[in-house]
Amino acid sequence: MTMTGMFKLRVWVAAATLSAACPPAISTAFAQAEPTGPPVVGIIAARKEPITQTEQFIGRIEAKQRVDIVARVTAFIEKRLFVEGADVEEGTLLYLLEQGPFQAAVAAQKAQIAQVEAQLGNARLTTQRARILLGGPAGQQSTYDAALANERALEAQLQAAQAQLDTAQINLGYTEIRAPIAGQIGRTSLTIGNVVGPSSGVLTTIISQDPMFVTFPVPVREAINLRARYGPTGGFGAVLIRAQLPDGRFYDHTGKLDFVNNTIATNTDTILLRGVLPNPPIFAQTRTSATIRELTDGEFVTVFLEGVEPVEVVAIPRLAVLADQRGSYVYVIGPGNKAEERRIQLGQSSTTLAAVTSGLTVGEQVIAEGLQRVRAGETVSPRPADATLQKMMRNSAVNEDRAGIAGPTAPAGSAGGSPSSRR
Repeated sequence: MTMTGMFKLRVWVAAATLSAACPPAISTAFAQAEPTGPPVVGIIAARKEPITQTEQFIGRIEAKQRVDIVARVTAFIEKRLFVEGADVEEGTLLYLLEQGPFQAAVAAQKAQIAQVEAQLGNARLTTQRARILLGGPAGQQSTYDAALANERALEAQLQAAQAQLDTAQINLGYTEIRAPIAGQIGRTSLTIGNVVGPSSGVLTTIISQDPMFVTFPVPVREAINLRARYGPTGGFGAVLIRAQLPDGRFYDHTGKLDFVNNTIATNTDTILLRGVLPNPPIFAQTRTSATIRELTDGEFVTVFLEGVEPVEVVAIPRLAVLADQRGSYVYVIGPGNKAEERRIQLGQSSTTLAAVTSGLTVGEQVIAEGLQRVRAGETVSPRPADATLQKMMRNSAVNEDRAGIAGPTAPAGSAGGSPSSRR
């Protein structure tokens, strides 16, 4: 290829790149160079816009209740009466253990009680006779005292026998292992015919399903900021929780913050927060399958803490924000239509709207189009920004609020197709 051909190819590639960088809905007049005079730029006024404040953390789903099922007595497993993975109600019979030896123990204790009761009845009659004789010449105090002591001893034996019967009945009850809570049951670790006991370990686990907890660590500095921001406006009631699932989808239901831990993890300098999320069934349980729910115990999610009430901030289009090593900045129109570089601090922003916490005031004219040819201190020819951009500016806050959260906050200067750095 000749040198002339290579030069033409480079010019064509540069023109194509510039064309791709400009948003298609924005007029190309701002991206093209004027033959003479200062460059034409599109400007838009910084204005107050309502933005929902959101913080993002990594969290984990946890069951509100979790119970490990263990055997309380040693016996053979005779029956397993649940379907692994199914939902069970509180009190549902899960395992039936061998009951014969325990029923025999109950019968033996009942017989023991009957024997002691008979002896006690005779002792009471003996004591009564000794008390009557004590008033006559044939009565002896020692005989009465011995009869009374024997009666009281038999009363104590009856109480002990009754306690042993209670123990035997409790052990018999332990042969029926029931669900202490409602929830989803896991797999069984031992099958029918095995001997189980207190040392056999966990037979199965039941996990409650609705609602679920979501726990997430928050850096102490961020926790202090959250407390200062939401404490005066309602505390836990001033924020709601949204969860982003591992596949990137946002969970359909929102939750509430309900707990802040009372200690800080010294190894990470974080404090644990907890919220509650509903977890209704997606598909109902059938005879052959378990109830399907969206949230699962132990699942990692991205947690978004969102203010219930939007706050008003100074807002500009995200594509007007540039960035370099020193941070974020914009160009504003100064005296004599000169472009002034203005350093700004960004707050909670979306993909289309940048919230400015410092560096700009309401009404200042910000250059949002034609940034490719702007240099600080040079004169420009300002014109109102394209109508599409004006409409996007008006609707972005409303759309973001309806959607809840558009996604993770983009880094400064990376959204809207604008260059992230001019230097």
